Amino acid sequence: MERELTVADWRGYAQGQFPESAWSVDGDVLRAVAAGPRIDLISRERFRDFVLSFDWRLPRGGNSGVAYRVNEETGPAFQTGPSMQLLDDEHHQDGADALTSCGALGGLMAPWHDQRRSANAYHGSRIVVNGSLVEYWIDDRQVLGCDLASDEVRERIARSRFRDFPQFGRLREGHIVLLHRGTEAWFRRLRIEVLQGS
Repeated sequence: MERELTVADWRGYAQGQFPESAWSVDGDVLRAVAAGPRIDLISRERFRDFVLSFDWRLPRGGNSGVAYRVNEETGPAFQTGPSMQLLDDEHHQDGADALTSCGALGGLMAPWHDQRRSANAYHGSRIVVNGSLVEYWIDDRQVLGCDLASDEVRERIARSRFRDFPQFGRLREGHIVLLHRGTEAWFRRLRIEVLQGS
């Protein structure tokens, strides 16, 4: 059954409370504050297999992302959790590299299509995580699909900055993290469906 994720479902990374200096709340909208400290939002609950749906918006040059199956105790989210890159490709330097462009499996795999999206407009996304299989969707179009346990992905990890983190992409459950990367980012209509058998 799908359910809404509200502000009560999130707290600051490595913190017990919601980080009001880093994120603001307006109804169901969570906004990363550019002038605030870079504190990610982490789900209070851990999830195994799920479909996460949400709308997101970035300003010109904006940068954010969503990580999943994160082990907070290990360190920063990037040490354990793969991520879906959210980026204004047109106006951010990371947009020039397909591996860090919008819709990418952050730093590892490029999206199947050019995902240039208008800044300052909301876009709908879904992240599907089922076993080792992952799908990314933007505006009702699948932009990436992979098997985190495949030889291809493991080889990519071995050649990447994630190679020194043995838990990266290997955990069967963990937290969901909304990444604060120093620019504004808006998230709304966050909903999660836990898949049967999880």
